[in-house]
Amino acid sequence: MKTAENVRESVAEGVKLPLMEAFYTIQGEGAFTGQAAYFIRLAGCDVGCVWCDVKESWEESDYPVVPVDEIVKNAARQPSKFVVITGGEPCMHNLDYLCSELHARGFKTHIETSGAHPLRGDINWICLSPKKFKAPLTEVCDLADELKVVIFHKSDFAWAEKYAGKVPENCRLFLQPEWSKADRMMPLIIDYVKENPEWSISLQTHKYMNIP
Repeated sequence: MKTAENVRESVAEGVKLPLMEAFYTIQGEGAFTGQAAYFIRLAGCDVGCVWCDVKESWEESDYPVVPVDEIVKNAARQPSKFVVITGGEPCMHNLDYLCSELHARGFKTHIETSGAHPLRGDINWICLSPKKFKAPLTEVCDLADELKVVIFHKSDFAWAEKYAGKVPENCRLFLQPEWSKADRMMPLIIDYVKENPEWSISLQTHKYMNIP
């Protein structure tokens, strides 16, 4: 008989995870924009960005705890071997087993994280999106492959530069307008990237294309 303690132990071991949703789509942001990808969105977040567009992912208890074997089996039904682990804040969870099973099926594992928690699991590509509400850990900054900073206010450019100085030299740098402020922030971002060409612009192209 399953008990709440059994479930907690399974989650702690990483053999089950709280799953908000999983779906096959097109990556809409950052370095791999336009590529087919399977998204695994885990529930739970303690960062709490005021402009988060997936606030419904914050409460871990609102979603079922799903066996990782089932999650991986569903991912393997799709033709792409590009998987994005996101949230919520996915690094709140033990991702060791999930990543090992995805690799065993030939997947490349990507993660989108605020960096506020230690990385768990063998991740091929780390997209760090630091938030002012809970600063990222130095150890995550040191491993980032991609830095994606959401621009909500003019002061966020200085925030972006602060973390550009904390990531590896070969880390890809992206500035992305917060969706509700895109009309106001985009001209500032364009001018900034023209003056600072080490940065690129990331757009939420999936929203423009009306896809999940």
